[in-house]
Amino acid sequence: MKTDSLVTLDRNHLIHPVVNYRAHEQRGVAVLESGQGAYLRDSNGNELLDAFSGLWCVNTGYGHESIVRAAEEQMRKLPYATGYFHFGSEPAIKLAAKLVELAPASLQRVYFGLGGSDAVDSAIRFIVNFWNALGKSEKKHFITVERGYHGSSSQGSGLTALPVFHRNFDVPLPNQHRIPSPYPYRNPVGSDPAAIIDASVAALRNKVQELGSDRVAAFFCEPVQGSGGVIVPPKGWLKAMQDCCRELGILFVVDEVITGFGRTGPMFACEAEGVTPDLMTVAKGLTAGYAPMGAVLMSEAVYQGIAEGGGAEFPIGHGQTYSGHPVSAAVALEVLRLYEEGGLLQNGIDQTPRFEEGLRSLLKHPLVGDARNRGLLGALELVADKEAKTRFDPALKLADRIFETAYRNGIILRAFGDNILAFAPALCYTGQDFDRLFERLERTLNAVLEQPDVRRALRY
Repeated sequence: MKTDSLVTLDRNHLIHPVVNYRAHEQRGVAVLESGQGAYLRDSNGNELLDAFSGLWCVNTGYGHESIVRAAEEQMRKLPYATGYFHFGSEPAIKLAAKLVELAPASLQRVYFGLGGSDAVDSAIRFIVNFWNALGKSEKKHFITVERGYHGSSSQGSGLTALPVFHRNFDVPLPNQHRIPSPYPYRNPVGSDPAAIIDASVAALRNKVQELGSDRVAAFFCEPVQGSGGVIVPPKGWLKAMQDCCRELGILFVVDEVITGFGRTGPMFACEAEGVTPDLMTVAKGLTAGYAPMGAVLMSEAVYQGIAEGGGAEFPIGHGQTYSGHPVSAAVALEVLRLYEEGGLLQNGIDQTPRFEEGLRSLLKHPLVGDARNRGLLGALELVADKEAKTRFDPALKLADRIFETAYRNGIILRAFGDNILAFAPALCYTGQDFDRLFERLERTLNAVLEQPDVRRALRY
């Protein structure tokens, strides 16, 4: 079908996630047609270096034939198997066991869903059930971190602490609360790691005291805050927050939907600090985006609490039609093999210094105030005044300009509304791919800098 026809059909019928609907109707869709390795091709024949792994998810890169074969073979053998009525399938069972093998030692049980948002929603439901089962029905309050992202489900969107996900949706709910982000570049306590960690621990302790520890169910956090602008906490922050939760008697939930599966170096970001959460949510890199799947991993204590609370007569009333889908599970098993046996995890670790060097080199650019990363997850923060860290006037729509200019220069990146550029290159990136990325990125920044109103906005 011709691109013009697809654009018309899209404009008339397809609702896109997280866009301004009127702006999308005016702009029209960019149709992606094919992908190979770190590159995409659109329907106009433009080759694009994907610096964002789709949506933080295509960690393997595109076009792995072994993943396609795994999906095809499973589709031919058994395209669907319900997990209801005590049924199951070999891929789902093997995948659950493999995840337990790879995950922090505290996590022994796995529930499968379709993605990150419903993994978070499932975690919320499991936590509520757990405390009710233990006779602690007052523990209904949840605490997250400003700028945190935990999906856009009916409840998860309230745990998410980004205003765009709240507007006109009647969230956050009254039982959802936030503490400040451990944002090193803009933290009121300064950039000293120990001071940032102490401030976060104090904020969590104070919030729990304010609400009452007998009323707080859980604390949710990301090891690196992804959609909030790739906010990289100091090393030791995650462990300190876990220790605080243990002390306060609340569940500690780590959202590794973005950070899992080699994105920050190890298989899970928790590994870097020896963190052992009560629950962990995963998705994205689990299947590298080749098929929909997410999961909640939980401790034996949480599982046993829920199981005992269900008694001998009643089922635990939570489930989805596609939980443990055999094709998605078969894809995930092959993706996990590629991370380990295929060398992708190690390549990501090996290429991290090149990625970090490229980001840091752009600190000299007039538009760039901060460069940060953990593994192959990074960001540049653009400012009008480097010394004062002054943000650009939103009326400039700088993020939109950066995104469109980058696209014309053959890069796909994430440009947030507060002018943070996010990067999540696939674990298959080569040194040549990074050379190309940073050459095109610098050219993009230079082109935007030359726009008169942008140059006028700068304060040297």
